[in-house]
Amino acid sequence: MNTRAIIGASAFVLASAFAAMPGNAATVSISCGAVGLELELCRTGAEAWAKQTGNSVNIVSTPNSTTERLALYQQLLAAGASDIDVFQIDVIWPGILGTHFIDLAPHSKGAEQAHFSSIVENNTVDGKLLAMPWFTDAGVLYYRSDLLEKYGEKVPATWDELTATAKKIQDGERAAGNDGMWGLVFQGRAYEGLTCDALEWIDSYGGGSIVDSEGKVTVNNANALEALTLASSWIGEIAPEGVLNYAEEEARGVFQSGNAVFMRNWPYAWALGNSEDSPIKGKIGVAALPKGGAEGKNTGTLGGWQLAVSRYSENPEVAADLVMYLTGPEEQRRRAVEGAYNPTIGDLYEDPAVLAANPFFGELYETFTNAVARPSRVTGAKYNQVSNEFWNAVHSSLSGTATPEEALTQLESSLKRMSRRGW
Repeated sequence: MNTRAIIGASAFVLASAFAAMPGNAATVSISCGAVGLELELCRTGAEAWAKQTGNSVNIVSTPNSTTERLALYQQLLAAGASDIDVFQIDVIWPGILGTHFIDLAPHSKGAEQAHFSSIVENNTVDGKLLAMPWFTDAGVLYYRSDLLEKYGEKVPATWDELTATAKKIQDGERAAGNDGMWGLVFQGRAYEGLTCDALEWIDSYGGGSIVDSEGKVTVNNANALEALTLASSWIGEIAPEGVLNYAEEEARGVFQSGNAVFMRNWPYAWALGNSEDSPIKGKIGVAALPKGGAEGKNTGTLGGWQLAVSRYSENPEVAADLVMYLTGPEEQRRRAVEGAYNPTIGDLYEDPAVLAANPFFGELYETFTNAVARPSRVTGAKYNQVSNEFWNAVHSSLSGTATPEEALTQLESSLKRMSRRGW
């Protein structure tokens, strides 16, 4: 298989290459996401490492869609390709891709002990540290603080309150002349982002996490049905029909242009929403996502990205050195200040510069440290199939091609068939 053809066909873009230095310098390549400021911050971090070490590095931009990125990674790694040395991987992928990565423990000098233990545990498979935490994530609620003040409304405590407030402000703004105003935008496309959003809705109502820690399929229950029924009612009412094809950046585009009251997204959107050219700079608030009713809870899906070294790398020692630099405290501090990327090192949540740039980091610390995990550990290599079934079922309910009851019943049946063959 021609792996360079795979890269070209998959729209990889070579974003930056630093000239090789004389002597024993090596060249390594790192895959970086391009959501928000990701690509630029990756480039500048790698450039600093290259200058410090005398090595050179190629920055490779990967698809924004996590689903597309995983498929591409699987192609490259299955082929034993050496084109990419350092992979940026989702928090749910160590169990799926781990056999292709080296153990970083011999290279870390114990640095992982400063990171959140839950993430380090997540990245450790069969006793091997397969990835270093780079930044963590949890879904949060963005709101237009100026509009809530204008209409005398408070930050909604429950999803029902959000629905009512979104409708009130949407209708008021439309009557005042903004025909493009919507109450809520989120990630509604049939992909991993919808799994994250829908898991938040369901877990906030006490509906569980699709598959429980023992591997039992639990998703078809009354609380999950209540959550999915409410979310399905939003489409065309407080959320545009187009939300069914929104990923993170599409949702941010609508919100940042001033055409949405509320947005579910990740913390990265804060820095962009408050950039100099943002129409809503200084008019944004961030809060925990609403509870699923008075008996529910605030919850955000655990996200975040890690850095792993391919076992097919021709320069694994150099690649591991780049990983340790990029995931270290100074680089995580810089990324938090410049791009609102959540550190995985607890001490940085007390850093004055980090908190000045992102006041909600301190206020929502519990949200970030107690986020609900997707069932990737218990379902292992089958997680992507589980998630695919889940997001398609949710999407069918949101789009109206199935009722919420039909969607959950069919989902339960599909997942149980899958589980009988073993996770």
